[in-house]
Amino acid sequence: MHSVNMLQAKSSLSRLVDAIERGQEREIVIARNGRPAAKLVPMETSPGGKRIGVAKGKFDVPDSIDTHNAEVARMFLGEQS
Repeated sequence: MHSVNMLQAKSSLSRLVDAIERGQEREIVIARNGRPAAKLVPMETSPGGKRIGVAKGKFDVPDSIDTHNAEVARMFLGEQS
């Protein structure tokens, strides 16, 4: 565990965050007047996986899906039909 004072944290925040992101530090304690005040730790991230196309083949899109596009566009523009 690494500890820094508030002034040091303010002037080197980018470097401290880099150290956390790279795994060089697991946590950094930020102290105010010699007393621990906050802790800088890595975010828990969910495993990034394939997202685009995950529903492909799960449902059928009807041929008429675009039938009302012009009407919907007019409604968004506040025009009367």
